[in-house]
Amino acid sequence: MKRMADLVMSICGLLVLAPVFLMVAAMIKHDSAGPVFFRQERIGKGFRPFRIYKFRTMVQDAARRGGLLTATGDPRVTTVGTFLRRTKLDELPQLINVLKGDMSVVGPRPEVRQYVEMFRSEYETILTIRPGLTDLASLKYRDESVLLAGSDDPEERYVRDILPDKLALARQYMRRSSLGFDLLLILRTLWRLFPGGAAEATDLPKGSPSAEAATTHRFRHHL
Repeated sequence: MKRMADLVMSICGLLVLAPVFLMVAAMIKHDSAGPVFFRQERIGKGFRPFRIYKFRTMVQDAARRGGLLTATGDPRVTTVGTFLRRTKLDELPQLINVLKGDMSVVGPRPEVRQYVEMFRSEYETILTIRPGLTDLASLKYRDESVLLAGSDDPEERYVRDILPDKLALARQYMRRSSLGFDLLLILRTLWRLFPGGAAEATDLPKGSPSAEAATTHRFRHHL
Protein backbone atom coordinates (compact mmCIF):
# COMPACT_ATOMS: atom_id res chain seq x y z
CA MET A 1 0.00 0.00 0.00
CA LYS A 2 2.78 2.44 0.92
CA ARG A 3 4.73 1.58 -2.22
CA MET A 4 1.66 2.25 -4.35
CA ALA A 5 1.21 5.63 -2.67
CA ASP A 6 4.90 6.40 -3.31
CA LEU A 7 4.53 5.57 -7.00
CA VAL A 8 1.43 7.73 -7.41
CA MET A 9 2.96 10.70 -5.56
CA SER A 10 6.32 10.49 -7.34
CA ILE A 11 4.78 10.23 -10.82
CA CYS A 12 2.31 13.04 -10.16
CA GLY A 13 5.03 15.17 -8.56
CA LEU A 14 7.44 14.73 -11.47
CA LEU A 15 4.73 15.57 -14.02
CA VAL A 16 3.41 18.62 -12.17
CA LEU A 17 6.87 19.92 -11.31
CA ALA A 18 8.41 19.38 -14.76
CA PRO A 19 8.34 23.15 -15.52
CA VAL A 20 10.07 23.83 -12.19
CA PHE A 21 12.75 21.25 -13.04
CA LEU A 22 13.41 22.99 -16.35
CA MET A 23 13.56 26.43 -14.73
CA VAL A 24 15.94 25.29 -11.98
CA ALA A 25 18.13 23.47 -14.50
CA ALA A 26 18.45 26.66 -16.57
CA MET A 27 19.34 28.67 -13.45
CA ILE A 28 22.05 26.21 -12.42
CA LYS A 29 23.65 26.09 -15.88
CA HIS A 30 23.61 29.89 -16.12
CA ASP A 31 25.12 30.33 -12.66
CA SER A 32 28.12 27.99 -12.74
CA ALA A 33 29.92 25.33 -14.73
CA GLY A 34 29.02 21.72 -14.08
CA PRO A 35 26.12 19.26 -14.28
CA VAL A 36 22.55 20.09 -13.29
CA PHE A 37 22.26 17.13 -10.94
CA PHE A 38 24.39 16.13 -7.98
CA ARG A 39 24.60 12.41 -7.28
CA GLN A 40 26.04 10.87 -4.13
CA GLU A 41 26.07 7.38 -2.66
CA ARG A 42 23.71 6.87 0.25
CA ILE A 43 22.83 3.71 2.14
CA GLY A 44 19.28 2.44 1.72
CA LYS A 45 17.04 -0.37 2.92
CA GLY A 46 18.98 -3.47 3.88
CA PHE A 47 22.25 -1.50 3.67
CA ARG A 48 21.93 -1.42 -0.11
CA PRO A 49 23.82 1.56 -1.57
CA PHE A 50 22.13 3.81 -4.12
CA ARG A 51 22.78 7.13 -5.81
CA ILE A 52 20.67 9.97 -4.46
CA TYR A 53 19.67 12.76 -6.85
CA LYS A 54 19.69 16.46 -5.98
CA PHE A 55 20.00 19.66 -7.93
CA ARG A 56 23.64 20.74 -7.78
CA THR A 57 24.11 23.58 -5.29
CA MET A 58 27.90 23.64 -5.04
CA VAL A 59 30.84 24.25 -7.34
CA GLN A 60 31.83 21.37 -9.58
CA ASP A 61 34.91 20.31 -7.56
CA ALA A 62 33.31 20.77 -4.14
CA ALA A 63 34.33 17.30 -2.91
CA ARG A 64 38.00 18.21 -3.30
CA ARG A 65 37.57 21.52 -1.48
CA GLY A 66 35.95 20.32 1.72
CA GLY A 67 34.18 17.64 3.72
CA LEU A 68 30.78 15.95 3.59
CA LEU A 69 28.94 18.51 5.72
CA THR A 70 27.86 21.95 4.52
CA ALA A 71 27.38 24.82 6.95
CA THR A 72 25.85 28.20 6.23
CA GLY A 73 28.42 30.41 4.54
CA ASP A 74 30.32 27.52 2.96
CA PRO A 75 32.19 29.12 0.01
CA ARG A 76 31.58 26.02 -2.11
CA VAL A 77 27.85 26.81 -2.34
CA THR A 78 26.91 28.76 -5.48
CA THR A 79 24.61 31.78 -5.60
CA VAL A 80 21.76 29.76 -7.08
CA GLY A 81 22.65 26.93 -4.72
CA THR A 82 22.04 29.15 -1.71
CA PHE A 83 18.52 29.87 -2.97
CA LEU A 84 17.84 26.20 -3.75
CA ARG A 85 19.00 25.08 -0.32
CA ARG A 86 16.97 27.74 1.47
CA THR A 87 13.78 26.81 -0.40
CA LYS A 88 14.57 23.05 -0.41
CA LEU A 89 14.10 22.97 -4.18
CA ASP A 90 17.40 21.09 -4.40
CA GLU A 91 15.64 18.05 -2.90
CA LEU A 92 13.01 17.71 -5.65
CA PRO A 93 15.00 15.28 -7.87
CA GLN A 94 14.72 12.70 -5.09
CA LEU A 95 11.26 12.03 -6.51
CA ILE A 96 13.25 10.04 -9.10
CA ASN A 97 14.67 7.92 -6.27
CA VAL A 98 11.15 7.38 -4.96
CA LEU A 99 9.97 6.30 -8.42
CA LYS A 100 12.91 3.89 -8.73
CA GLY A 101 12.19 2.35 -5.33
CA ASP A 102 15.38 3.56 -3.62
CA MET A 103 13.39 5.80 -1.29
CA SER A 104 9.90 6.44 0.02
CA VAL A 105 8.19 9.83 0.29
CA VAL A 106 8.27 9.54 4.10
CA GLY A 107 10.97 7.71 6.01
CA PRO A 108 14.27 8.24 7.84
CA ARG A 109 16.60 10.42 5.79
CA PRO A 110 19.36 8.41 4.03
CA GLU A 111 22.93 8.88 5.20
CA VAL A 112 26.36 8.45 3.63
CA ARG A 113 28.23 5.21 4.33
CA GLN A 114 30.71 6.88 6.72
CA TYR A 115 28.05 7.89 9.23
CA VAL A 116 26.02 4.70 8.82
CA GLU A 117 29.07 2.64 9.79
CA MET A 118 29.62 4.81 12.88
CA PHE A 119 26.13 3.89 14.13
CA ARG A 120 25.71 0.54 12.40
CA SER A 121 23.86 -1.14 15.29
CA GLU A 122 21.23 1.62 15.22
CA TYR A 123 20.87 1.35 11.45
CA GLU A 124 20.33 -2.42 11.68
CA THR A 125 16.80 -1.54 12.77
CA ILE A 126 16.28 1.72 10.89
CA LEU A 127 17.31 0.34 7.51
CA THR A 128 14.65 -2.35 7.59
CA ILE A 129 12.51 0.29 5.84
CA ARG A 130 13.19 2.57 2.88
CA PRO A 131 14.70 5.98 3.63
CA GLY A 132 12.51 8.94 2.75
CA LEU A 133 12.27 12.46 1.40
CA THR A 134 11.00 13.77 4.71
CA ASP A 135 10.56 12.65 8.30
CA LEU A 136 10.53 14.02 11.82
CA ALA A 137 14.23 14.87 11.63
CA SER A 138 13.73 16.80 8.38
CA LEU A 139 11.24 19.02 10.19
CA LYS A 140 13.34 19.52 13.29
CA TYR A 141 16.61 20.08 11.44
CA ARG A 142 15.37 22.08 8.50
CA ASP A 143 18.07 24.67 9.27
CA GLU A 144 20.82 22.19 10.09
CA SER A 145 23.41 24.19 8.15
CA VAL A 146 22.85 27.15 10.49
CA LEU A 147 23.49 24.95 13.53
CA LEU A 148 26.68 23.59 11.98
CA ALA A 149 27.88 27.10 11.09
CA GLY A 150 27.80 28.02 14.77
CA SER A 151 30.13 25.17 15.74
CA ASP A 152 33.94 25.22 15.89
CA ASP A 153 33.94 21.62 14.60
CA PRO A 154 30.81 20.97 12.47
CA GLU A 155 31.51 17.26 11.98
CA GLU A 156 32.10 16.66 15.68
CA ARG A 157 28.84 18.50 16.47
CA TYR A 158 26.97 16.47 13.86
CA VAL A 159 28.25 13.09 15.07
CA ARG A 160 27.96 13.91 18.78
CA ASP A 161 24.60 15.71 18.93
CA ILE A 162 22.63 15.92 15.69
CA LEU A 163 22.92 12.45 14.17
CA PRO A 164 22.07 10.59 17.43
CA ASP A 165 18.95 12.76 17.75
CA LYS A 166 18.04 12.03 14.12
CA LEU A 167 18.32 8.31 14.87
CA ALA A 168 16.04 8.74 17.89
CA LEU A 169 13.52 10.51 15.66
CA ALA A 170 13.81 7.70 13.09
CA ARG A 171 12.96 5.13 15.78
CA GLN A 172 10.02 7.26 16.84
CA TYR A 173 8.76 7.40 13.25
CA MET A 174 9.00 3.61 12.94
CA ARG A 175 6.89 3.16 16.07
CA ARG A 176 4.18 5.51 14.79
CA SER A 177 4.39 4.74 11.07
CA SER A 178 1.08 4.59 9.21
CA LEU A 179 -0.39 6.11 6.07
CA GLY A 180 -2.22 8.66 8.22
CA PHE A 181 0.95 9.68 10.06
CA ASP A 182 2.83 9.86 6.74
CA LEU A 183 0.18 12.22 5.39
CA LEU A 184 0.51 14.46 8.45
CA LEU A 185 4.29 14.63 7.98
CA ILE A 186 3.90 15.47 4.28
CA LEU A 187 1.45 18.27 5.07
CA ARG A 188 3.69 19.56 7.85
CA THR A 189 6.67 19.52 5.48
CA LEU A 190 4.78 21.45 2.81
CA TRP A 191 3.61 23.98 5.39
CA ARG A 192 7.16 24.62 6.55
CA LEU A 193 8.23 25.52 3.03
CA PHE A 194 6.24 28.74 3.31
CA PRO A 195 7.51 31.84 5.16
CA GLY A 196 6.67 31.63 8.85
CA GLY A 197 6.19 27.88 8.72
CA ALA A 198 9.67 27.04 9.97
CA ALA A 199 9.53 28.78 13.35
CA GLU A 200 10.48 25.84 15.53
CA ALA A 201 13.49 25.39 17.80
CA THR A 202 16.15 22.97 16.67
CA ASP A 203 17.96 22.56 19.97
CA LEU A 204 16.49 20.98 23.08
CA PRO A 205 16.51 23.20 26.18
CA LYS A 206 19.06 22.32 28.82
CA GLY A 207 17.71 19.97 31.42
CA SER A 208 15.38 18.14 29.06
CA PRO A 209 14.87 14.52 30.17
CA SER A 210 16.00 13.16 26.78
CA ALA A 211 16.05 14.10 23.13
CA GLU A 212 13.61 11.37 22.21
CA ALA A 213 11.08 12.09 24.96
CA ALA A 214 11.11 15.84 24.39
CA THR A 215 10.78 15.44 20.65
CA THR A 216 7.88 13.03 21.08
CA HIS A 217 6.04 15.60 23.19
CA ARG A 218 6.75 18.40 20.69
CA PHE A 219 5.53 16.54 17.62
CA ARG A 220 2.46 15.12 19.34
CA HIS A 221 1.57 18.71 20.14
CA HIS A 222 2.12 20.01 16.61
CA LEU A 223 0.79 17.04 14.67
